Amino acid sequence: MDVLNALVLFANFVLIPATAYGAQLALGALGVTLIYAVLRFSNFAHGDMMAFGTMLVILGTWGLQSLGVSIAPLPTALIALPLGIVGAILLALLTDRWVYRFHRRIRSAPVIFVMASVGVMYVYNALTRFVIGTDEQRFEDGARFVIRVPEFKAMTGLAEGLAIRTPQLVTLVVMILTTAFVFWFLQKTRTGKAMRAYSDNEDLALLSGISPDRVVRITWILATALAVIAGTLYGLDKSFRPFTYFQLLLPIFASAIVGGIGQPIGAVAGGFVVAYSEVMLTYAYKGVLTYLGFQPEGLVQMLGTDYKFAISFIILVVVLLIRPTGIFRGRTI
Repeated sequence: MDVLNALVLFANFVLIPATAYGAQLALGALGVTLIYAVLRFSNFAHGDMMAFGTMLVILGTWGLQSLGVSIAPLPTALIALPLGIVGAILLALLTDRWVYRFHRRIRSAPVIFVMASVGVMYVYNALTRFVIGTDEQRFEDGARFVIRVPEFKAMTGLAEGLAIRTPQLVTLVVMILTTAFVFWFLQKTRTGKAMRAYSDNEDLALLSGISPDRVVRITWILATALAVIAGTLYGLDKSFRPFTYFQLLLPIFASAIVGGIGQPIGAVAGGFVVAYSEVMLTYAYKGVLTYLGFQPEGLVQMLGTDYKFAISFIILVVVLLIRPTGIFRGRTI
């Protein structure tokens, strides 16, 4: 029984939260890697695009709630999600038209695109803060739990209870469906094949009659939709604060690079690698070890939770030094 209690405790505070967080990072990293693979630059505005789209979802959620619209037990934000995606896509396409298209036309160096994206990042951040403010916002509604601690204890007779929150389950389901759609789109559709051809060899793709403007538009649409979905799921699971999404940029980029920048499957794998690393290295294992028969004096915690994002940075640096192409051999940074 003590082993089972240890497993439940570990699942409650490591396995389940890390899986949900990994799904969120995977979707964010998938958007980053699409931009890098097709448009060939690192989009530093991706985190604040997540924040902007999530802000639109929150505003839509509040509007629906004021009208008494809900889909309980699921969060109302799922209904408002298309609104956030459409609004963010319009902003992304306008940004591409006003900022990035000029640099594509004159074939600017990748570092110029990166610096332009940094400027765009600050504009997005200011716009989001101006509209919704800087305070923490919680917009989760519907059923809070799929499995509750008291119910699990009563059913199993264990001392430790398992809890699975609705946003965590929704995150995993939405991530699986979204990722499956993206892979199907890239592998099976004509547009997806054109994107892959453009990514592999731009000049040859142009000679084949592929429209670069259309490929660019579709790339922005896909990457922005992924950003908004990831941002909304993160906000439902935790909370919404604009600056938090700026901080998420580091683990998202670490995820994309760990998996292999430019490789969609690598982005998904990298998201879970980074998430599990962050959660497992900052968890205090005293309770788990006590159930297993040990008597630790301290918390048995490798790093404090304040160092969570530092772990992403360390992973990023180590991968760039040892295997810059990542797990699935993406492009070298």
